[in-house]
Amino acid sequence: MSGRLRQAFAALLAVTAGALLLDRLLPPDLHRWQDRSAVLTAHDGTVLNVATTRDGMWRLGTRPDAVDPHYLDMLLAAEDHRFRDHPGIDPLAATRAAWQLIRTGRIVSGGSTLTMQVARLLEPHPRSVLGKLHDAIRAIQLEERYGKDEILAMYLTLAPFGGNVEGVRAASLTWFGHEPDRLTPGEAAILVALPQRPAALRPDRHPARALAAAGRVLDRLVDEGRLPEADRETPPPTIARRYPFQHLAPQVASRLHRSDGEPVRTLIDAGIQRGIEREAADAVRAMTDGGDVAILVVENRELAIRGWVGGVRSALDLARRRRSPGSALKPFIYGLAFDDLALLPETLVEDRPLRIGDYAPENFDRGFHGEVTAREALQQSLNVPAIALLDRLGPGRLAATLRDAGARLDFPAGDLGPSLPLALGGVGISLLDLTRLYVGLAHDGRAAPLRLVPGAVPGEATLMTPHAAREITAILRGSPPPDGRMPRALAAGARPIAYKTGTSYGFRDAWAVGYSPDWTIGVWTGRADGSPRPGAYGRNTAAPLLFTLFDLLPAETSADGPAALAEAGPSTPLPRALERFADRDGLHALPKANPPRILFPPDGAQIDVADETGRLGPLQLEADSGTPPYRWSVNGVPLPSPGLAAPVQWQPDGPGFARVTVTDATGRRTSATIRLR
Repeated sequence: MSGRLRQAFAALLAVTAGALLLDRLLPPDLHRWQDRSAVLTAHDGTVLNVATTRDGMWRLGTRPDAVDPHYLDMLLAAEDHRFRDHPGIDPLAATRAAWQLIRTGRIVSGGSTLTMQVARLLEPHPRSVLGKLHDAIRAIQLEERYGKDEILAMYLTLAPFGGNVEGVRAASLTWFGHEPDRLTPGEAAILVALPQRPAALRPDRHPARALAAAGRVLDRLVDEGRLPEADRETPPPTIARRYPFQHLAPQVASRLHRSDGEPVRTLIDAGIQRGIEREAADAVRAMTDGGDVAILVVENRELAIRGWVGGVRSALDLARRRRSPGSALKPFIYGLAFDDLALLPETLVEDRPLRIGDYAPENFDRGFHGEVTAREALQQSLNVPAIALLDRLGPGRLAATLRDAGARLDFPAGDLGPSLPLALGGVGISLLDLTRLYVGLAHDGRAAPLRLVPGAVPGEATLMTPHAAREITAILRGSPPPDGRMPRALAAGARPIAYKTGTSYGFRDAWAVGYSPDWTIGVWTGRADGSPRPGAYGRNTAAPLLFTLFDLLPAETSADGPAALAEAGPSTPLPRALERFADRDGLHALPKANPPRILFPPDGAQIDVADETGRLGPLQLEADSGTPPYRWSVNGVPLPSPGLAAPVQWQPDGPGFARVTVTDATGRRTSATIRLR
């Protein structure tokens, strides 16, 4: 090899090495392509939620296989028909552009390939000769690094289509209201023409210009023989407005946002999501006290979350916040008790004043109902029987069962462990976990994680036996419906809904969770900050919304319930040991063991009831033991009953002796003689 040849070869190696080094040191900047709008989709690919990019653009990632092939053919024919063959620079187009520049002294045609356009979209800069050189170098780099489909995907994602709309998918959704996988020739022509002059041809501001530009694209391609003659006569698309992007399930979208801009597919059903968001918004508008709503809709068979409302007024995901469930955990107490044969649905229990240590629970209405069946006690959500059952089972056992089933429980600070108030909401649990527990009831007592995104479901955990779960389902189906709803027994073909409500202490949280064979719905209402909403409880706020939401769902495809559900309820007389319930410490006296006892006024008491003016004030009467409800009389004259929720008061007519008598529900009575002064 001669000296000159060696020098030339060395120079070529040096240039090549330098080019490779520069290529590695200064690679193409892909930040704009990687900064794509976060997209949340439904289980069928329908867009649920789209967010703008950091620079405020609607920029949806788009690949060639997601776009109408006719559009791709039209794009390549109009912009770069040798795209599949050149290395990033088209020598013929570049030579023509250079000759026109030399001949006219200005840029007549850019000679840009689609790859060069991608280079400029990745790193925007003013149009100039140096800019073209920059794009050419970057185009070679892109071609060396990526395949043709990857480069085409960059163009389909970054091409400008007017305003802050970038990419073919964003443009199709914005200007036509549908995905770009099905485009008419006229729509495809608009999408080819728009990137050439996006501001001047913006369809919502200059629709006539956009249509005219599309027509010119079609005419040119037909004249050049690149499109069939029929495309020239295609009806122009209608562009009446700019279609807004969906903003459904915002809390889910915020939580599942991917930093790489790839769409996140969920198991949400777009139709159900739109419906429950509409109902949630209507419910919140009716709340003048600042209340909010969270909703979960689950398809039982697939354990799939088909609808999720994390809040209407709040950006927080209230479906994940742990709040007091009130009485909503009572079904699980009864289920465990049925498993233990501590009682059966028709076992008699007593709802009367009860004290366990320093704890004296009361019912929501502050009254007592006397002797009722376990079925009635659960349907009426009576507190005392639930506390007695939990005392028998052990609060720790209930908490462990719920935790094993996947529920995360928050106990008040300072508590040494689960205690009896757990039955009445003395714990924090999220709507997500509470709904999961009720899906377990619909699954014959087997609980499993709910699925928001596709994927395998981890193993199940046992809440209770199938028989106990079916008994609970039968009981909850018999719960009285919310006001204004016809009982299922009177409504032909009505959906079988088993449901339970709950109200936390101080009216801070109101709940309703219900399930049918196919669906489970959980509803929470309250304030995001946890402040009270006096008068708002589960039955009058959450339960009506729950039943309205069930009306939105598809008809049931399953039978009325498990075949064995028909076995629920007594078919034979109860065993004698299960006719009546007594807790483990004998705190419930058996019927007729003790008569009622007058707590106030005590027998033989002398009471000053006159105030400083000499007028006699009312006297409040109190009793316990026996079998409530109580009837009172004074000197043989019955006193009017104020109802279960109010105390009994007697207004004396003057000083002297009086005989006060209380009679319980079984007819047993006790009297006290007092003197009024």
